Amino acid sequence: MSAAVCPHPPLLVPEVASGAASDLDDLRAFCLTAVNALASTDRLVVVGTGPAAGRYDADAAGTFTPYGASLDVGSGAPVLPLSLTVGAWLLNQSKAAAVPRTYVAITPDAVPADCLALGREVAESNDQVGLLVMGDGSARRSEHSPVHLHPRAELFDSTVAAALHLADTTTLAALDPTLAAELHAAGRAPWQVLAATTGLTGELLYHAAPYGVGYFVASWT
Repeated sequence: MSAAVCPHPPLLVPEVASGAASDLDDLRAFCLTAVNALASTDRLVVVGTGPAAGRYDADAAGTFTPYGASLDVGSGAPVLPLSLTVGAWLLNQSKAAAVPRTYVAITPDAVPADCLALGREVAESNDQVGLLVMGDGSARRSEHSPVHLHPRAELFDSTVAAALHLADTTTLAALDPTLAAELHAAGRAPWQVLAATTGLTGELLYHAAPYGVGYFVASWT
């Protein structure tokens, strides 16, 4: 098994970012590096948050229309939440584009036990599975954040960054859902799915908060 961790800001997509696309060139490149590492897997599971829990097959579609770009990924009516739509877009740009995939949406308030159970379900497969984990850090990192600055936001994100670098599943599993919600850290539940994996080595490729939101890219192999 292997895993990639990426954030899901719509501005990651150049058609959405438009003239500001170059601002996230580094982040975009690191995301593709992490996702490319999943190309040798037998199948992919993309996990991210959404307003409702659900599972979707490879043909499920998402759209960036609400974010100002006439761009869809997948076929059919758009049903994927933003996190999985960005995940689908990243996969389609990567060397892993042809690997069979499924999508799993979990709610931001999913309890850790349920997240870990989902992770164990993925990890215990007989296939060589690649897990693409979509999740942002705190949206309260600066005075210019989507939500005003919180004094614990930077420490929370630094803790997550260290855990992703060390493949420290114990720390990820112990993240406090109440604090994560207060910090508007959308990645807490998906990271706790990742926390059920074992025996992997981590590498943190990127950690910054360019728009006052913590973004992480990591590769676990």
